[in-house]
Amino acid sequence: MSTPSEPAEQSELSHRARAMLRAVAEGRAQLASSREPDLYIDGVPCCDQFTAHLLTHDGLITAEHGRFGQLAAATLTSAGALALGMVAA
Repeated sequence: MSTPSEPAEQSELSHRARAMLRAVAEGRAQLASSREPDLYIDGVPCCDQFTAHLLTHDGLITAEHGRFGQLAAATLTSAGALALGMVAA
């Protein structure tokens, strides 16, 4: 992946990371409010929380902050949309 100051580029993302971004873009994902937000897809905890944390820390996905552990809809940031190839550079 990349450092937090450098958003990941499309070529740097694994197939799994791109699939996770697509699920967020489709409105199927939620993040648990915490220091290391866990990603849920279709109500099920994602099997690769390490990548979920990287996507969050790299600024590709985000969610509204709530009480600790509370689930909130995950959203794709503009950097996430760019990394996914959904917008022109």
